[in-house]
Amino acid sequence: MDAEKQASVWTDQQAAALQRERDGGGALGVARMEQIAGKSGMEILSAMMSGALPSPPMNETMNMTLLELDEGSAVFQGIPLLRHFNPMGTVHGGWFATLLDSALGCAVQTTLPAGQSYTTVELSVNIVRAASQQTGPLRAAARVLHRGSQMATAEASIKDESGRLYAHATTTCFVFKAPVD
Repeated sequence: MDAEKQASVWTDQQAAALQRERDGGGALGVARMEQIAGKSGMEILSAMMSGALPSPPMNETMNMTLLELDEGSAVFQGIPLLRHFNPMGTVHGGWFATLLDSALGCAVQTTLPAGQSYTTVELSVNIVRAASQQTGPLRAAARVLHRGSQMATAEASIKDESGRLYAHATTTCFVFKAPVD
């Protein structure tokens, strides 16, 4: 499949994921504690993808969408917009870091049982190729490398529809008992 056709497929997949959220009643916001109580990390993320729980407002700001979940893995897609550019005319490093951190965190979250949460304690990002308005959709695919009782590590990479690497990252997350209120 040529790059233009693949970009169209990726763009269509992101639009379909957003439509699925809207069709499920999804809105932007933050889930209340009573909405997520008793749910595993995978159940929470799946409910967000279906629209049963709200999606983080940051997803709209960064023009990114959670596309795929599996135990220990997550895929986000983002399409950089002009508002994500730095003064040099390329995509700001913070956009790459946000896309990677989101995929990495959600990969870790898929491994959490009900009653547990996590936070990022370390994020290391390497940007190896600039992105511009011509780049099109970029995907961050993450996978958990280790999940212990208090720490989890994961790795992710951002690639375009041709498989070209734009950035890669690793994270360490602290796992803890979720607050009840």
